[in-house]
Amino acid sequence: MAGLLRVGLAALCLLFAPVPTEAKQVTDIAGRSVTIPDRVERIIIGEGRYIPALAILDRDDPVGRIVGMMGEYEAVDPATYAKYRAAFPKIAQIARIGRASRESFSLESAITAQPQVAIFGLDGHGPDTRSGEVIRALEATGTVVVFVDFRSDPLVNTPKSMLLLGQVLGREAQAEAFVAAWKQALATVTDRLARAAPAPTRVFIESRVGLDAACCETMTRGMMGRFVTAAGGVNIAEALVPGEAGVVNLEWLVANPPDVYIGTAIGNAAASGDKPWLALGADVPAPVARMTLLRSLTRPGIAGLPPVRDGRAHAIWHHFYNSPFNVAAVQAFATWLHPTLFADLDPAATLRDLHARFQPFPIDGAYWISAK
Repeated sequence: MAGLLRVGLAALCLLFAPVPTEAKQVTDIAGRSVTIPDRVERIIIGEGRYIPALAILDRDDPVGRIVGMMGEYEAVDPATYAKYRAAFPKIAQIARIGRASRESFSLESAITAQPQVAIFGLDGHGPDTRSGEVIRALEATGTVVVFVDFRSDPLVNTPKSMLLLGQVLGREAQAEAFVAAWKQALATVTDRLARAAPAPTRVFIESRVGLDAACCETMTRGMMGRFVTAAGGVNIAEALVPGEAGVVNLEWLVANPPDVYIGTAIGNAAASGDKPWLALGADVPAPVARMTLLRSLTRPGIAGLPPVRDGRAHAIWHHFYNSPFNVAAVQAFATWLHPTLFADLDPAATLRDLHARFQPFPIDGAYWISAK
């Protein structure tokens, strides 16, 4: 059976190989030098949540070149997906080449879509650098595989990834404009910290609050764990969790309390009434967001943490961990970790401005909230 499958895929490779065009050389985030067509009109994406990054480069039609995408966007962030669907209805007709896991990726569907370029992440929900068989099969059709990263090392790789996508899609000017704004927003935090050199604040991030009854999933050396360091903090879970993310038990957290507690929100306004999740993001009013945070802070063990008792407990939209707009979250972290030093900083204004300049519709809803 496996042999027949390989033969079938080989036939598809020959049948659907793209017609070569003029080409240019780029280096992707995995350090691979690849040759891409001069005019890219057909792409597949390894995560649907890359669409906002594509919209930075083409606000008029961010989905126009996509011929295949993973289907996790509408599942994990339905409110934002709904806004894209309302603005660009053809997003619903794009072939889904998988669901929300690397294992669900359909190589046959991807090849049938006849992409010129496949945009995958270094790590994540779709095919990544570990997906050697998928990469080889796509390359055999003439599809160029390009790796980006907004997740594993976001504050290093977000500007690199946006400039790379600008090269791939012929939108260099748009990419450079975004990266300039992104770097300026980050510098408002990092430059001030460098001058003031405050004592670092001890922080704990509880990831995906309410998804599991147990506590506590967290992020450390990747994803939003990187935001803690950039905002002048120490992520206390790094002492126990060696990778990007992991779990610490509640007893350890109670015995080693942080100065600041941050929970990440996977819920939306529709789910806030009957799910134990934190709700933040598109269409979530601030009072609803605060209600879900206060509710979550009553859990045994969490309720007794010093930052919860002292009003230094906060919640943030979970999907900043994999978003080019992550710099707004870094600013929010900075105001929580060093409130006096960053008293004049307005992260919400930063997020609104970035969306107004680089997204096809204005932002609404609360993307972070504080208990106090």
